[in-house]
Amino acid sequence: MQWSLHSPGLKGIRALRGLRQHVRLFVSLRPYQEHCLDACIRALDSGSTRIGISLPTGSGKTTVFLSLLSRIPSPENVPGATKALVIVNSIELAQQAANQARLLFPNWSVEIEQGTKHHASGLADITVATYQTLLQNPRIAKFDPNTLKAIIIDEAHHAAAPSYRRLLSRFDANIESPDLDFLPPSLKHTIPIIGFSATFSRHDGLALGSVFEQIVYHRDFLEMIKEQWLCDVRFTTVRAQLNLKDVTINTRTGDFNPTSLAHVINTDTINRLVVQSWIDRAGSRKSTLVFCVSLEHVRALTQTFRNYGIDARYVYAKTPTNERKQLVDGFKAGEFPVLINCAVLTEGADIPNIDCVLIARPTRSQNIFAQMIGRGMRLSPNTGKTDCRIIDFVDSTSRVSGVVAVPTLFGLDPASVDIEDETIESMEEKAAAEKVPLGIADDIPQPRSVTYTDYDDPFSLKHNASGSPHIATLSTNAWVGCGDDIYVLECLGKGHIRIEPAKEDEQKEPHFQAWFAPASLDRETAQAFKLSPFFRSRKIVTAPTLSAAVRACDTYARTKVIHGPMVQGLLRTAKWRKALATDSQKSIIAKRWQKRPASSGLLDGKTNPKLATLEERLAHMTKGEAANIITRLKHGAQARYDKKVKATVKAQKVVASEEARRARYEVKVGPMHRA
Repeated sequence: MQWSLHSPGLKGIRALRGLRQHVRLFVSLRPYQEHCLDACIRALDSGSTRIGISLPTGSGKTTVFLSLLSRIPSPENVPGATKALVIVNSIELAQQAANQARLLFPNWSVEIEQGTKHHASGLADITVATYQTLLQNPRIAKFDPNTLKAIIIDEAHHAAAPSYRRLLSRFDANIESPDLDFLPPSLKHTIPIIGFSATFSRHDGLALGSVFEQIVYHRDFLEMIKEQWLCDVRFTTVRAQLNLKDVTINTRTGDFNPTSLAHVINTDTINRLVVQSWIDRAGSRKSTLVFCVSLEHVRALTQTFRNYGIDARYVYAKTPTNERKQLVDGFKAGEFPVLINCAVLTEGADIPNIDCVLIARPTRSQNIFAQMIGRGMRLSPNTGKTDCRIIDFVDSTSRVSGVVAVPTLFGLDPASVDIEDETIESMEEKAAAEKVPLGIADDIPQPRSVTYTDYDDPFSLKHNASGSPHIATLSTNAWVGCGDDIYVLECLGKGHIRIEPAKEDEQKEPHFQAWFAPASLDRETAQAFKLSPFFRSRKIVTAPTLSAAVRACDTYARTKVIHGPMVQGLLRTAKWRKALATDSQKSIIAKRWQKRPASSGLLDGKTNPKLATLEERLAHMTKGEAANIITRLKHGAQARYDKKVKATVKAQKVVASEEARRARYEVKVGPMHRA
């Protein structure tokens, strides 16, 4: 049964008014926070009960969801549903949310359900619990769905994971559990499930629509910086001799494999560059947070900072809880200037005094990049913080698709711009000068499919099956292109002339070589005795350009190979070429056509549909067209074309995969897809 915010009953109305007055008394909400709450209430009132809110780091998500809980009444048919459950993914987030709830709403009873130290009763007004703890049946059994008026999920981009769905399906039958034997609950009322995240998307492709019906509110962090709800930012990008080309990519997440990435990033040279860059550009900063790739990287970079006389300390996943708390508290208090971490302080770290973020780990994940730079976005005027410097390191030796960096926040290519002490405004000016739309984009253009034309297909009849229309501008003779800048002129049964690019190691400047292979036997006799129909090839010429090579070969053909009036037979316009193809020619082409790979020609898209079948093509084919096709087949055009087709298919798959990956990061207000 649905409940309505506009009809909670007289008792509910009075209670709701009292709660709203309480909010006004203790919480001074920013305009966008009020707008967010209004959007949530409208969505819930319209019948949506699984909604998402996208707010950047530092925007006060905890204050917003606690204020929202204070405004949600109990449903009319279940007046005892007065409690709320907040699900987080770390003890730090649990403690932050619980402390904030006690501060803002001192009349609430607040408990934590986490690990061995925190056991909630299940009866508090609000319980903050880690999802890891709730996965234990005795722990989640404490929370009776009939007593809950709402469930909040912090860092809600995790909610599509099987572990979260295993929990949430116990409170909403519309959320499918990953356990096939799970029986959906039968509840007296629908419990609103409300997710908050700074990065409301997933890099691994799991659909958040399997949990949430729609995103009802979204704010971009660039907008909030310009509106001064987040601190000003100074951007700096350092070009490093990184080669990410051979770093493996996790097929599930789409991001770099940490172990593989560490081999490139965690070197003495790069670590010294990181520290020297920090000294040059941020040495006066009071609180720098550094992101690394692995524990080994954390330790090595920490030692490098110390070698330069800088008090740097580090935390990682297995740092004991008390020690981690002491380190973070000391960093907040300004006891040391540099705190280095690996995948620990990416989410939920509330350290407002951070005035520099140093990103020493490349990523293809927009979420991870946004979370890293978001650590420094909080306002902290009481510490003297006026802005936050973001320093990242871009690959300068090989552009790797999908790498997210400071320039890509504005749609710029890191290779084409210098980012040194830039502001939001100056970066926007650069983007405007480049005429690119704002928004996180790839660091290089998306991979494109191989450029080729339908006449690359050796069976194509375009341009009289010549394979290379441009060759007609260089010669009147019937040259044919066989792919990869290889051109052949058949010499009326006396052999053939072949032009091809010279090997790179033969001469520094690109050039062409031409060879003549004189005929030794007719083709039938050669096939019968399994001999080559040609004598050994002899070099005719080496030329700096194709045009020069063609001119030299045409001269050779009419002076050394074909004599007298017969030379007219070499022309594209020769009479014999206009007659219909012979049965022998058709037979050769038909056999090769039937053996062509199934993929050949599928990407053509321009072939005349009237000539699409083999029979129709052969019926209309001339001797000249047939001769050109046979020549191209003899000289490897089919294999080269098939190679291009395979490359095209592969490149298109890369494009589709990259587009799908990037689309997952796009956050829009509106319905969410389940798949």
